[in-house]
Amino acid sequence: MSGKLYIVATPIGNLGDMTERAVKILRGCDIIAAEDTQNSVNLLNKFDIRAKKLASNHKFNERGACDYFLRELLGGKSIAVISDAGTPCISDPGGELVRRAVENNIAVEGIPGACAAVAAVSVSGFDAGAFSFAGFFPRQAEAARKAISEMGRRGGVHIFYESPKRIMKTLEIFAAGLPGAQVCLCNDLTKKFERVYRGTPSGILAELRENPSAEKGEYTVVINADAADVPDTTGAPPISTEAILVDVMLRQNCTLKAAVKIAAAEYCLNKNDVYAASLNLKNLLNLPPNP
Repeated sequence: MSGKLYIVATPIGNLGDMTERAVKILRGCDIIAAEDTQNSVNLLNKFDIRAKKLASNHKFNERGACDYFLRELLGGKSIAVISDAGTPCISDPGGELVRRAVENNIAVEGIPGACAAVAAVSVSGFDAGAFSFAGFFPRQAEAARKAISEMGRRGGVHIFYESPKRIMKTLEIFAAGLPGAQVCLCNDLTKKFERVYRGTPSGILAELRENPSAEKGEYTVVINADAADVPDTTGAPPISTEAILVDVMLRQNCTLKAAVKIAAAEYCLNKNDVYAASLNLKNLLNLPPNP
């Protein structure tokens, strides 16, 4: 018979959040697949867990490691997956192994526990009946603009993770694109510098700039982009679509035809509307038709 795959949550900072069930599973399994084995050794030692085998399973070797873990599972071994902190597979390694296990009819069991996203939304004060979680906020400017536009269009509660080095920049993006949104910003949850900021993006940004410890500890951003609280982003952009096309052509050094596709994706515009604007722009500039 095949073994069983356990997805085990570990504390995100406070060791008191380690569950008895998690300790029991980790002590009893044959292999512990850890995101960072050295970090995990420290955790396991604190709970007197002596792993029969501790194996590496991080984002750079996850696909290759899956083959080994799958063979062991099919051979009857039990494997527990843990990440450096919190619940595996939630912006952490583990998802690929779960997928492969499911495809091979191997039992997968979740051992619940700490999760920064859930902890943050639970203290936000926002309606958490429905929310979206998108992992780390996009780093590319184009993707960030698209995310902001989508949040403004959909409204509702959205959760992101962010690093202490990038949190200021991300709040600046929110302040520019969603100035009226309400934010619950959780820093260093369950740890030494734990702090919760509440308010508009610009208000929280001012608080962060005054906090000398702002670049310590990870951040979880909960943003309420309800349509009643943010500017209407469903209408036309503040500049004409023709002007957007000219801007894209200059920035990307591309043809008008290529700019149509880029502008539609970058500004979340209707492709037919952008194409119509390109025809109008040709007439205005007396450009020759596309070959």
